[in-house]
Amino acid sequence: MHSVSPENTELVDLVLDYSRRRMLASDTPLDKPETEAELDRLAAGALTEEGIGASSALALFENVLAPACITTDHPQYLSFIPTAPRKAATAFDLVVSASAVYGGSWLEGSGAVYAENQALTWLAHEFGLPATAGGVFVQGGTLGNLSALVAAREHARRRVRESGAAMPARWMIVCSAEAHSSIASAAQVMDVDVVPVEPRDTGSLGSEGVRAALEEHAGSVFAVVATAGSTNFGIVDDVASIAALKGEFDFWLHVDGAYGLAAMLSPLARPLFAGVEHADSVIVDPHKWLFAPFDACALIYRDPEAGRQAHTQHAEYLDTLTQTSDWSPSDYAAHLTRRARGLPLWFSLATYGAGAYREAITAALRLAREIAHEIERRPHLRLVRQPQLSVVVFERDGWLPADYERWSARLLGEQRAFVTPSSHAGRTNTRFAILNPMTTLDQLTGILDTM
Repeated sequence: MHSVSPENTELVDLVLDYSRRRMLASDTPLDKPETEAELDRLAAGALTEEGIGASSALALFENVLAPACITTDHPQYLSFIPTAPRKAATAFDLVVSASAVYGGSWLEGSGAVYAENQALTWLAHEFGLPATAGGVFVQGGTLGNLSALVAAREHARRRVRESGAAMPARWMIVCSAEAHSSIASAAQVMDVDVVPVEPRDTGSLGSEGVRAALEEHAGSVFAVVATAGSTNFGIVDDVASIAALKGEFDFWLHVDGAYGLAAMLSPLARPLFAGVEHADSVIVDPHKWLFAPFDACALIYRDPEAGRQAHTQHAEYLDTLTQTSDWSPSDYAAHLTRRARGLPLWFSLATYGAGAYREAITAALRLAREIAHEIERRPHLRLVRQPQLSVVVFERDGWLPADYERWSARLLGEQRAFVTPSSHAGRTNTRFAILNPMTTLDQLTGILDTM
């Protein structure tokens, strides 16, 4: 299995040929999920004592398993938050695996860590954070939020211990009632409480609600989470007004920008993010609007030392790593073993330049505004809210939840688009999540025509 043999040479050629065809294809179908029974019928028996060989295994994947997975980088994949990796990023993902790079420590992967840190420093600069900011690429936004909040709580614990005060009975996180579900998940894992604050009528969390929560739970709140681009609506909280409270209250400000913070690269949206520069930590997912492949979340600390103190693991066999001042990515999040998942973003940035990213993000923002205007123009449709970023939410007059479900299933069945129902405040709606630079206005208006 490990030698450079004729069999393995043929195997590598087969895989690279498939990868090349897939990356350069311009007509990859949306595809759709298959039933477990049908996959059992077509794919059972793949794992045997003797093996079925590379050619048969790849054919099984290409013809049976891959078509049962929705193509998330398809221009008409408009649900949840899509992905649209650039060719350079996808190609370099192959290089990362082929190079057997370990990204957990400077000792074992200094070149890869250096490149990842270049990308993190570039992001930190875009977000207005100091030159000393730094962090790590983790699997996704859930792990990024959890790791940041763990660092925030450890920072609060040290502060209380140093002051000689008593620890609160329960630690608390303040966030919008519409914050991402991963905040509640992190709180559950950490065994802390969440204080949900109702946002303004605009959907944005502001200082007035946060102030009331801080006053009510004085001494127990260790972090306030602001959302920079909510998943459901793409709404950016009023980070500047929340950050201004740091002059009166002692809390860690974390900005969850998994989807939306990338929009800071565009001059069209940058003013929405005033105050992010005062954050103690931020996250953004390159596998969303920064055009990298799954799975990558950039976690950046204003003071990386707070992350290192919270997350460094100690064991005798790790002493050779932890007793140095080297930058080891495993010290900055709730993980140890890690692949160098930031390298595809680094390579793509180095290849195309930051300007290409700004143009692509700006194009998505403009397209969202154009299709919102088209929705407003159609009498049977209702725009739920003007888009701040690239999520456009709308309703069809007279439709019940079952109507949206049937429409969504028909779109996917016809391979026209992947647009799922959503809801807000008890009302069913649907939404376009626009990230892919290959998505066009004609494609979106064509979907509206089916309603």
